[in-house]
Amino acid sequence: MPTPSPNPPAESPAPTSTGRPRSRRRSFWTGTAIALVLVAGLGWLAWHLTRPAQLAGGAAAGMRAGGPGGPGGPGGALGPRAATTVGVATAQAADIPVNLEALGTVVPLATVKVRPQVSGVLTRVLFKEGQSVRRDEVLATIDPRPFQLAVDQAKGQRMRDEASLAAARVILERYETLLKQDSIARQDVDTQRATVDQLAAAVVSDKAAEDTARLNLSYTRVTSPVDGRVGLRAVDPGNQVSSTDTTGIAVITQMTPMEVQFSIPQDHAAWLQQHGGASMPVRAWDRTRTTLLDTGAFASLDNQIDPTTGTVRAKARFRNAQLQLFPSQFVNVQLQVRTIHDAVVVPVAAVRQSAGGEFVFVLQADRTVKQRPVVRGQPMGERVQIASGLQVGEQVITEGADRLRDGSRVLLPGDFAAGGAGTAARHRGAASGPAAPASAAASSGQSWAGMTPEERAAAWARLSPEEREQLRQRRRQREAAAGAAQQ
Repeated sequence: MPTPSPNPPAESPAPTSTGRPRSRRRSFWTGTAIALVLVAGLGWLAWHLTRPAQLAGGAAAGMRAGGPGGPGGPGGALGPRAATTVGVATAQAADIPVNLEALGTVVPLATVKVRPQVSGVLTRVLFKEGQSVRRDEVLATIDPRPFQLAVDQAKGQRMRDEASLAAARVILERYETLLKQDSIARQDVDTQRATVDQLAAAVVSDKAAEDTARLNLSYTRVTSPVDGRVGLRAVDPGNQVSSTDTTGIAVITQMTPMEVQFSIPQDHAAWLQQHGGASMPVRAWDRTRTTLLDTGAFASLDNQIDPTTGTVRAKARFRNAQLQLFPSQFVNVQLQVRTIHDAVVVPVAAVRQSAGGEFVFVLQADRTVKQRPVVRGQPMGERVQIASGLQVGEQVITEGADRLRDGSRVLLPGDFAAGGAGTAARHRGAASGPAAPASAAASSGQSWAGMTPEERAAAWARLSPEEREQLRQRRRQREAAAGAAQQ
């Protein structure tokens, strides 16, 4: 049986009522100290990352105060007194050609299918495929022997009838002498005179038959009826050819000059009808509108309008000296109907659109802009005519107009150079060599926050793209660090 220990374990003292509150207070102060240390560390880290000597602080302040990327720059909201950097252009006087553009088809003046005019055996082909030929040039020959025999036969018949006519005339003269002597009846004389007339008519018929035979003989030499270019050969020597053949011997197309047929809207038909006699230049471009094929003149206008398309057909004639136009080729036609002289033109970017219509910002003498409504006219490439609302010599805003309103103050590139000249001169002495504006400001210890908006804009414009990107990156790092510290 176990015996109890002579020294029993002492009981643990009861916890005091003030122990737990003290532990909570220590934890609170410890957590507060740790949080302060973390905040201080993050603040130091943010300051270290965004401290490029004097450049980063000055550039960031400049961006916050109105430099590029800040609230006053291109990416932020402009303050009520901030000036906007813009580009300007001067309204000029120019001659604007008014053109009509259409899709046309090249049509030759003459396309001839050469067929033989007599039947016979084709003996020779004297042309090469694709060859240029002249009018009356021999292209092929047909066997001439049967036609030569026909000529000889007609000639013999004519000579026989001429001999019979001569004998009949001698007899007639003898009868007329006897009639004067009252030795023959008048009826015999009249009969002989009729015989002479019949033989004379036969001689005329024989001459016509002889000429026909000679003409058929000439047709054995197939010639070109026009100047042009020969196509592919349709028949070979040795074949029997005839005037009824549908294929013919060859096809000749006249290449110079050449016509282009195109359609124009019916709204211009009346004007072209009145001024069609004037010389209106026409240009023919290829299908990509990049190569000028030839330049010609307006030729003619059709006498009726196509009711299905609302257009009227027209033709232009081209010399085609370089043979750039080919029959049935599709080309882009540009018809210059007239020219607007001394028109007021500005860049297309200067004309803006609003609910009330088109307008431009006109630069005033006090470096403010005035919104003025205008009427757009004829386009001319990157420029456009202003039909009304603007005068020659006035300056309009072409860049930066999105941030403008009526009465806004603006800055020009020349103003930047003038405004930043003093600041650049003050900083140039502290920098060695061709220093950038940011390094000059850092050398003098001057922050961009102390510059005027004009000076900040001029300094930012002189920074290289790499320096601008570095400033933007440091600014993003500083904002990220500040956001982490607030959390």
